[in-house]
Amino acid sequence: MTSKDPAAPGFKQKAKQDFKDFVIISVYLAFFFCALTTYTMLLLRKYDVNYLDYSFAIINALVIAKVILIGQMVHIGTGAESRPMYQSVVYKAFVFGLLCLAFHFLEEFIKRLIHHKPFGAVWNEIHFDDLIGKSLIVFCTFIPLFAFIELRRVIGEKQFYSLFLTPGAAAKPASACIGTSSITSSS
Repeated sequence: MTSKDPAAPGFKQKAKQDFKDFVIISVYLAFFFCALTTYTMLLLRKYDVNYLDYSFAIINALVIAKVILIGQMVHIGTGAESRPMYQSVVYKAFVFGLLCLAFHFLEEFIKRLIHHKPFGAVWNEIHFDDLIGKSLIVFCTFIPLFAFIELRRVIGEKQFYSLFLTPGAAAKPASACIGTSSITSSS
């Protein structure tokens, strides 16, 4: 006999769900990063559009989406899930923002290693004002992302997707959507 929980998802189901999450997070981040690339080009009056910048934005979105999924797999930020939802969202956005910053530094060190440059050159070649600005934008981008992730965790995946994808689901009372009457207030 096996002690495996029959209700636990199998490897294929887990891989399918992880891939679905990866695609959703990647598309969300790619939208923001491409918008940021466009804004930067317009701000700098760089009208000769370099489509390579958009490629880097999409690759960056894919990498950050994978970093988020790895962070979720090792349960980063789960300690804040017992707090009110807004605190959990802000905490996770901050922690995952720091995780992305750490991966950025790791990426820069690896680049130096590949190009046979000294590791100390990383600190001299990083523009900290640019890094702080991008980190702030990533943090602000993560707030709605983690709000949706937390909402999905709290109300359940089936109800979450029903709420967003089923016509008229948002017009139903909260108790009908979630499946419990404990949300309705008593007079």
